[in-house]
Parts: sequence; structure tokens; C-alpha cells
Amino acid sequence: MKTCIKWIIAIAGAAVLVLLLRCFAFSSFYIPQGSVDKAFYEGEGILVNKWSYGLRAPLPSLFGYHRWNEKPVNNGDIVVFNNPANVRDELEFKETFIGHCAGGPGDTLMVDSLFNVQTAEQLSSFAAMAYYLYPDSLEEKIDSLMADLHIPAGTCFAEDSLHNVRVFTRKEHRQLVKAMDCDNCLVPLEANRQFTKPLIVPGKGVTVSVYPWNRTLLRNTILLHEDKDAAIKNDTLFVNGMPVERYTFDKDYYWMTTIDSTQMADSRLFGFVPQEYLIGRAAIVWFSKDPKASWYEGYRTDRFFHRLDR
Repeated sequence: MKTCIKWIIAIAGAAVLVLLLRCFAFSSFYIPQGSVDKAFYEGEGILVNKWSYGLRAPLPSLFGYHRWNEKPVNNGDIVVFNNPANVRDELEFKETFIGHCAGGPGDTLMVDSLFNVQTAEQLSSFAAMAYYLYPDSLEEKIDSLMADLHIPAGTCFAEDSLHNVRVFTRKEHRQLVKAMDCDNCLVPLEANRQFTKPLIVPGKGVTVSVYPWNRTLLRNTILLHEDKDAAIKNDTLFVNGMPVERYTFDKDYYWMTTIDSTQMADSRLFGFVPQEYLIGRAAIVWFSKDPKASWYEGYRTDRFFHRLDR
């Protein structure tokens, strides 16, 4: 009888210890099927350090949001967080996502029309494509030079009766300008300068200007996370019934991305991630198995206890 009681106490103690560790130290997150982020594999178990950014108190829906020893997220960190677009479930029951922090409160990111973050290397790359305007009278000359320089013909777009438009890389543009000895013959379209936009990540006390390209994103953030009424009427953002051209945020936010640009389960889909939605930093791959393999196959033993760096 005493032995049985000892076993019950031991099992209960172990269960309590696991529960305490899960609530106050670490938790596990599984990479879902369909994930194409190159940092992970489908079916991997990720150990999440809940103290990385300060411990979020358990059951915030009951006791309110509190975070002990709060710390900012470093750019490049692999972060596990709750779905900020889920308005139905309580915070602790919302779906979990994993992503890379591209920017924190007050950071300015250069993004394209689909809100893909453009790195400095991409913005300065000779391979970056752009539209260039030139006089129609130079069409034959440009065609001849493109053939001589082995530049692909691509598509010629007619801008009007006097001008044409072609797409070139920066390297190709430089080659043509040098060959033509004419700096002003191939002029970047105004649209090129507007292709990348400076996206300011909101933070507590940070004021962000409202533009047509970020208006919906700001409306959704204010409505979902700033506890204020927000709507767009006649191309104008209204907050609590008042039209605004700038808005000062009350919370800190982050912009999360995936490595593979085709995987949309990141901020391009659900917008800014508030500080209270952060669970912790992904620290270690503790388990890895191909979910399509049988139960006795597909184990990636070389990934067991693999440390996740930025």
C-alpha cells in the first residue's frame, strides 16, 4: 500500500513539475504540415523559451495581461506567437505561429506592394528589375544595342505616342546608358520610386502617417489591438469618428516574416503582432520526423536537439 502511495505521489509530482515548466519556463510547438520555411521541417517539435522576452502570465483572459521582466525582440529572432487576427478566441487559446522578427517598435522597413520586406542587398542589387521610359525615336537604337550587349529583349510597353517603356535590371540600364552615352535617355518611371515604401513598425508613443498604401493595415491594427473604433470612409481613416492623417500608437508591435516569400502565414497576412501576443523565442528542435513516413521511419536524428539561431 505504501509503495502504491509513493508511486502516486511521484507521478503526481512529475505531472505538476511538467505543468509548472510548461507554464513558466518552456513549451513545445510543432511545425505544421505545409510549412515551407527553410529554417524548419514539417513535423518538427520546437522548444520555446518563454522567458526570452519576459514571461507572459498564464490565463491573461482571466487575470489580465502581465509580463514579468519584459524584454524586446531582437531582429532576426525566431519567435512563436499567437495569431493576432483571431478575434474569436481568448489570447491563450488562439492559434500559434512561428516566424522571424524583421522589425520592432519604431523600426522602418522597406516593403514592396505586397508588403514583402526588401533587404538592403535587394534594394541595391544589380538584378533588381525596374521600368524605364525613353523616346520612341530611340527604339531601333536600343534594340540594336540590346542585341550587341546580349540583353534579353523582354517586352516593350507603349507609354504614349512619343515614349516607350521597357524593364531592365540596374546592370542592364547602366550598360545601355554607357553605350548610348546619354544619361537622360532612359529615365526611371515615377512608379519605380514608389515601388518600395517605408513601413514604420508602430510602438508605444510612435506616430505613423496614414497613406493609401498603409491605410487598411493601420485601420486593422487600431481596430483589433488599440481598443478604438476605426473605419475607412471615402478613402479617409476615421478613429473614434474623427478623420486622422497621423496616429500615435499605445502599444509596441513587431513585423514577423517567413524565410520563403510564398508562405503567407506571417505579417503580410495578419499584420503587426502586438507585444502581448508573443509567447517566446524558438530555442531548440527537440524532435524531428517526416509526418508522411510510417511510425518507424522518417526520423531526422541529426536534427534532434538542434539549436535554432537567428
